[in-house]
Amino acid sequence: MVRKLPPRAWQRMLSGRRLDLLDPSPLDVEIEDIAHGLARVARWNGQTHGPHIFSVAQHSILVERIFARIEGAAPVQWRLMALLHDGPEYVIGDIISPFKAAVGDAYKSVEDRILTAIHLRFSLPSTTPRACAKQIKLADKASAYLEAIHLAGFSPEEGDEIFGRPDVSLRNLESLMAPMSSQEAEARFLETFRDLEASLTSAQD
Repeated sequence: MVRKLPPRAWQRMLSGRRLDLLDPSPLDVEIEDIAHGLARVARWNGQTHGPHIFSVAQHSILVERIFARIEGAAPVQWRLMALLHDGPEYVIGDIISPFKAAVGDAYKSVEDRILTAIHLRFSLPSTTPRACAKQIKLADKASAYLEAIHLAGFSPEEGDEIFGRPDVSLRNLESLMAPMSSQEAEARFLETFRDLEASLTSAQD
């Protein structure tokens, strides 16, 4: 009798790593894989204006920039967690909020395990501190508001009703609102990560 193997739960990355989605190891997490994947995952299921998708990589950069405005004196660790807040989507994709609510806890459980592995890989707290998570959520909603009315066809009134008008200055963020090619988004994400990582290393010396 042929023994039936359990379903495959890992994905091979371009780095050669195999990330187990159900039991992810920090040792299988590489920032280049994250940047590459997020730059090719579309926000809003691709329903945005422009010749390119508005990627999760680009969204992540925008969230980090807004987070820095909300929490000007935040530790560099917190800014790095803001940049990586959607990191799991490099391997499980982006699901719009209404569908996440329908899927329920199963998706959230997988997402949380992968995010923990990402944090541990880059020497961050396994769980985002509550105060930091609250500010990341505010930055995430502000980014969603901007994306909705500038890229995804929402009216300003709908943006106000669904996401709430952000209570932070969003001026001079225009350069981050124009959808980039996947290559540019990947490069910009990596550049932002490495700048923050270098600042974190410097602060710890």
